[in-house]
Amino acid sequence: MDYVSALVPPVVMAALFIGVIVTMVKSQGGANKAKEDAVVDAVLARAEQSGQAGQDRAVS
Repeated sequence: MDYVSALVPPVVMAALFIGVIVTMVKSQGGANKAKEDAVVDAVLARAEQSGQAGQDRAVS
């Protein structure tokens, strides 16, 4: 019975890991995809604007 107690933790961890991966894959896309993409686009645009504003200043 020692082999059963040795195999239970890895099997449980593998099952939980598979559950996390399945949840991540299922949450991709769908109704919220456009909203998530818009948020990412806004953050990237803000980062580009702040980067360009920093380049306009004279460096002394």
